[in-house]
Parts: sequence; C-alpha cells; structure tokens
Amino acid sequence: MVLLLFLVSFFAFLLIAKSPIDPLTSYIGTNSTLSAEAKEEIAEHWGLNGTVTERYGAWVKNLLHGDLGTSITYKKAVTTVIKERFANSIVLMMLAWAISGVLGFFLGVLAGLHQGSVFDRILKLFCLALKSAPTFWLGILFLVIFAVKLSWFPIGMAVPMGKLASEVTIADRIYHLVLPVITLSVASISEPVLYTRQRVVEILNSDFILYARTRGENPRQIMRLHILRNVMLPAVTVQFASFSELFGGMALAENVFAYPGIGTATTAAALSGDAPLLIAIAMISAVFVFTGNLIANILYGVLDPRIREGERK
Repeated sequence: MVLLLFLVSFFAFLLIAKSPIDPLTSYIGTNSTLSAEAKEEIAEHWGLNGTVTERYGAWVKNLLHGDLGTSITYKKAVTTVIKERFANSIVLMMLAWAISGVLGFFLGVLAGLHQGSVFDRILKLFCLALKSAPTFWLGILFLVIFAVKLSWFPIGMAVPMGKLASEVTIADRIYHLVLPVITLSVASISEPVLYTRQRVVEILNSDFILYARTRGENPRQIMRLHILRNVMLPAVTVQFASFSELFGGMALAENVFAYPGIGTATTAAALSGDAPLLIAIAMISAVFVFTGNLIANILYGVLDPRIREGERK
C-alpha cells in the first residue's frame, strides 16, 4: 500500500502540474491588475514557483511531518477540508454501495432462476440501459421528477437551508440523503445484477446441478447448497471491485445535488488547480479501493473454507 500511495501521489502531482489550469491565475483571477512582484509573492506563499520536482519534493517532505498542505480553493488545511467533507461522503457511498450490492445480488439470482422470462428480459434491458446512462444524467432526471415536479424531496444540499447546525436533526440529514443515495444505487446496480444472473445461469446449466437433481435434491437444497455458495464468492469480488467506480460516480452525483462532500471538493479543486487537495483526495481514493480489495480477500476465506485450507497447505 505504501508503494501504491507513493505512485498515486507522484502521478497525480505530475498530471496536475501538466494540466492547462494555472493555479495562480485561478487564485487571483484572469483580469487581475496585480503587479508581477505581487504575483511572485503569492506564488511563493503557495509554493507554486518551483519546478515540478522541487514542488513534489517539498510536498513529500511536508507529508513526512504529517502536513498535507493548505488548500488554495478553501484557504484551509487539507486535513480540515477532508475531515469536514469525508463524513458526508462516506455515509452516501456506503449506503449506495450496500443497497446496490444486496439488491443487485438478489435481483440477479432471481433473474437467473427465471432465465428467459418476461421479468428476466425486462431486468436485462433495464440494466443495459442503466450502464449507458451517465450518473449525472440520472441525478438530473431524479431531481426533475422527485424534487421539482413532485416536490417529494429537497433540490439539494446536505441539510435544510437557513437552519442552524444545532437545529439540524438526523431526520433532516436522511431526508436530504435520499435522492443522492437513490441516484448512486441505481447507477451502480446493473453490474452486480448482470454478473450474478450470468453466474446463476452457468451454474444451473452445469453437470453437477444435473447430478444433484438426479440424486433427488429439491430446488431449495440446490439453491442453498450449490447456487448461493458458488455465486457468493464472485459476487463479493464484483461488489468490492466497484469501490473505484462508486468513488467516481459519487463526484458526479454530489455536484448535481450540491452535496458538500469529497466529490464537490474534488471538482472545485480540479477547476482551480489545487494540487495539495487533489493529491490528498487521490490518495484517499487509493486507500479506499485498497481497503475494499483487502476486505474482499479476507471474506474469500470466510465464505469458502477451501481457500483457508489451501493457504494452510
């Protein structure tokens, strides 16, 4: 993981440095009348006046002392910005991830068991359409229907406007979470549904299922002993591998709903060339994906005892 984080930080820094966005121009504005000396002082203050190697070296040196730098966009320490916004994003991502994974798994199993039925065909068509639909488009669609037309949910934000922080309740936060969670869940559900369905179909057409039927096993035993056990492991792989896609979709969904999380911070930082904040977010996403893969590897042994036995040998 240490090597992974080093490479992510290096390439993220390199890409930001080579981007067409000038952080100094974004900071002072394109029509600024500041003198060249004043601009030089600002660049010196934010550490923008060195070569890419020098700037990255200074960033690594500060990182070793526990300092992720200061965000040019928010004029705050990067750690402060991430602490303020990560709590909102992690709730959004985990809810959407759990809903899309659990619902997608059961819908995929159901579709595979009823292969060729009307339900199976409609579900496949729905999932294929979802895979072609961008997350931001789904968010705008849900926003127009449920927030503007029906007025069932708020248009955006994480809490009601005009309320003091001390007055905001858990119910208010849940109410503002519903549409972003639905958007991310719907955008992420097609892959687990289609993958699980395909695995169930392959298992049902295999020889050992035919052998199980000839031995007199009923459909419930076949489902419990053969289908679920063989589908669970690849389903876990697909679900935890979706962490990276979920992180990317979250940025789009948060911008549509003006949700104050890591996604909106990423967009704001990218538009202003805010290297310290962007690198920190890139590293967080790498840790997020790495942790997901690690959990998946641990769960393999829990779900399939043969893997534990193989590791012991």
